[in-house]
Formats: sequence, C-alpha cells, structure tokens
Amino acid sequence: MIVLITITTQSGEFKVEKNTTLEQILSMERMDFLYPVTLGLVNNNLRELSYELEEDSFVNWIDITDPDGRRTYMRSLTFLFIRALEELLPGAVTKIQHSLSNGFFCEVEYEEKLNVDDVQKIELRMREFVDSNEKIIRFRVPKEEAINIYKKQNREGKLNLLKYKNTSTVHLYRCGWLEDYFYGYMVPSTAMLHTFSLRLYNDGIVLLGPDIKEPHKVSRFIHQPKLFKIYKEAKRWAKIINLPNAASLNILVENNNHPEIIRLAEAYHEKKICDIADMIKKDPEKGKIILIAGPSSSGKTSFAQRLKLQLMVNGLSPVSLSVDDYFVNRDKTPLDEYGEKDYESIYAIDLKTFNEDIEKLILGYEVNLPSFNFKTGTREYFEEKKISIEENQPLIIEGIHALNPILTQSIPDGNKFKIYISALTQLNLDEHNKIPTTDLRLIRRIVRDYHHRSYSASTTLSMWQSVNRGERKNIFPYQENADIMFNSALIYELAVLKKHVVPLLEDIKEDDPVFRESKRLLKFLQYFVDITDESDIINTSLLREFIGGSKLVH
Repeated sequence: MIVLITITTQSGEFKVEKNTTLEQILSMERMDFLYPVTLGLVNNNLRELSYELEEDSFVNWIDITDPDGRRTYMRSLTFLFIRALEELLPGAVTKIQHSLSNGFFCEVEYEEKLNVDDVQKIELRMREFVDSNEKIIRFRVPKEEAINIYKKQNREGKLNLLKYKNTSTVHLYRCGWLEDYFYGYMVPSTAMLHTFSLRLYNDGIVLLGPDIKEPHKVSRFIHQPKLFKIYKEAKRWAKIINLPNAASLNILVENNNHPEIIRLAEAYHEKKICDIADMIKKDPEKGKIILIAGPSSSGKTSFAQRLKLQLMVNGLSPVSLSVDDYFVNRDKTPLDEYGEKDYESIYAIDLKTFNEDIEKLILGYEVNLPSFNFKTGTREYFEEKKISIEENQPLIIEGIHALNPILTQSIPDGNKFKIYISALTQLNLDEHNKIPTTDLRLIRRIVRDYHHRSYSASTTLSMWQSVNRGERKNIFPYQENADIMFNSALIYELAVLKKHVVPLLEDIKEDDPVFRESKRLLKFLQYFVDITDESDIINTSLLREFIGGSKLVH
C-alpha cells in the first residue's frame, strides 16, 4: 500500500510517497536556486539531502550562503581532497589544521616535499570525482566496528575521539574506497562540488571553496603570513605539551592531570604578554599609541588590562582611551545597506575629533576627553576628564576598528604599535575535523552574555551572524596590519566552558529559529570531558572574563 505524505516548501505543497528523500523533493521544486542547496531544514531540524521523510513536514532549503550550508559544502570538499591525496600519494597523511586565507590549511606528512605538480594532480583527481558524479553515502555501524575500521587505517586521533561519542552506533561516510567519520553533514553526490581550488602553501595545501560574498566563484587566496605564523606557533606548542587533539585533553582530565596544563597555559599567556610589553618598552616612540583590535569574545579587555600591568612593571604609566566615547551623536549615525543605523561602521566614530585629541595628547597638550551617553545618544564633556600625558605614558586604545588605518589616519605609523588578538584553537577534534575558532568565540560569548548581561543563549545566537558580518567587514581585512598577534585561546578552556554553556543551549526549544545551531554546538561539545574544578584557573586569566571571577574585568 502506497502511503502519501504532504511536504510544504518555499514553492508550495507536494504529495509524495513516504520515505521520499529530500534530494528527490528538491528535483520537483518549481523554483530556480541561485546557489547549490546542500541541506534541508525539516521542521526546524537540519537534515541531509539523503534524508527520507516519513511524515508531513515543512521543509526549508539551505544553500551555501547559509553557514550550515557552507560548512556542509566545505566538509564534503575535504572528504574529496583526502581521498584524492591518499590515492595519488600513497602513505601520505593529511591533517585539516585550521582556517587560512579564506580556506582550510591542510598539513601533509609525506616522504617527499610537496610541489606544485603534486597539488595540480590532486586537484585534477578531485575534478574527475566531480565529473563522475560519485555518491557520498552515509551509513551507520556499531561503534566497535568503526573503531576496528580506524585501527586498520591507523587513524589514532579518530580512534580516541570515538570513545567519547555517547551513542552505541556511528555514522560514517563512504565515497569510493574511502570510509571516514566526520563531525557534521555531507552532500549526497560529488557532482555538487564544482567550486574549489588548491594552492601549495608553506609545505601544505590550502583548500579553497566558494567565496562567501560571491558563492559562484572560488574564494580569493589572501596571503596571511602573520596569521599563519601564530597558528603554527599554537600547533607547535600543543605538540610540545603532547595535546594534539580533544581526546588527549580528555585523557588528562579523566586522570586528574589537567591542573598542570592549566598552569602551563596561563604561564604561556603571561610570557607572551611580557614579551609584548618588552617590545613596547624598547621602542618608546612606536609605543606612544598602543592599538588593540580583535573579533568578538577574543578577550581584548582582559588582554588590555594584563598588558597594562606588564607595562607598569616596565616603568611605564599607560593611559586607556575608549573609542566608544567618540561615537557621533546618534542622529548622525550612518545607515547600512538595509537603511538601519550602522553602529559598527568606522564612520559612526567622529574621526576628526578623535585624531585631533590624539595628536594634542602626543604633543603634550591637555585634552578634555568626551564621554558618550548611551541613553541620550550624545557625547558629553566633564571637567574631571581633562588629561595630559607625559613621555612615559603610552595610550592604550582598544576597539574593533583599532587596526583600520582610517581610525588613526593623522597619527604617524612610527607612533603606533598595533596588536591583533583572537582565539585560535590549538586543538583539533581529530586529524580530519578541525575546531573552528568562530565556535570557540561563540561559546565564550554565550557564557559571558548570560553571566554578565543576562542574555539568553537564544538571544546571543540570534545576533551571531550579524556579528560575523561586521567582523568580516571591519576587523579581518586589517589583521595583517598588526605588528604582533596574540592568541588568546587556552588549550584547556572548552573542557571548562562546556558545563557553563550546555544547560543554556539545552534550554532552547525546537521551535526557536536558532535551535539547529544550539543542537550543532551540543553535538560538538559531547567530545569534551568536563573540568569541574575551576580553582586552578587564576583570577587574572582571560577565561575569567567569560566564566566569572575576574579581578581585571567587571
């Protein structure tokens, strides 16, 4: 007996047989899609296109302009890349390390040094997979069977990770001969993966996918030597302390050996901050203005306070100045492309007054600094905010636009020391599943917003895409302008943040628009064992800015 169900999509209703796949329904759609559809949102739950529908459902299509759609596309490309590389370079081991230059940096261990010809052959092989329209098949196996598969493949990272997956079965993916485990969804066919390219970079390969703004084009490769250097340093340090992945941290926590790692990580941060303070001390002219920029929840505030202390140890008397106090009056705020007030635009700042005040301070004049009244939306001036600075008093300026040359356009570059701060995770889940730095910052922000601003996780998640757009526009293009980069990630912190954020994510209901994102984060966090005792985390730790107990940030 044929059982029919009703499927409602953006273009109308369909009567289909029970167990029809999303891919089949997509082929029936009466609308043209500008960009490749990679997922379906079925009753507010993310599903792969191979998913079979068993009941009446509302379906929204997710394409590569959506963060989940893009993640699925890039994950599938990674699968293709691993297969092509291992076919062409027998014995090679690849590790998907981190984001770089609008793509993924893939470290390749091989008996010979990679060359351009190798990379071209791998890309050509990937395109052959695309042209042959091979299926990417999802299948379920008992966890023990998956463990046996990885023992045969000698994939230690995946072996250890599966121990912490709290289910008795595991979903694997197969494309041709390759079977692998990936955290997240895949597209059903290689034919969907047209838009990509490979580039040889620093003895590894950068995998580039669709451009975020123009998804029909491949992302433009951007040379980012400073960012690459800080990533490389983070990975090298993780290797030194023998913590290459999440499972290795879990083992330490389970054996109660994590307190030493906490102390090591905090000492590492302190050393780096001391080094930066010493650099500023050695070049007082360049250190007159210290500019600190970084994306949301990178720990800028705590970092600025700790740097201030180290500068004081070096005999300096730094003065902090807030860019926010130079906002134009609210009725002068520029509008964005949607006609809304754009508070994140650099032109929301009174650049003329800001530069004039900085110049006067450098020259030794007294300046009456403004205070922005966020209730009235106007700048105000008070007698007690008149200041002047002396030779040993550098100005610390922290803000999202700090590295944008327009902000300090009238100040000579020789008087500016520029610092970029972000949370660049040292850990991976395993050799093929990286931990996005964006996820770490998002988890930090959810916890901080709840503790310090009384925001729900739903509120924070609903704002996050807008925050990311602002970062791509106002922060990331200028990160290579920095004189130095500081990595604020602490190698142990996800094991601490987990117990703070999981209850907040679990409170999000299935009908909430951000439910799918909360579900994704919860699945990701299952791979970490909780650090329940926080007594080893010092009260000046950058992590305290988010979990509470900071003596630097209130």
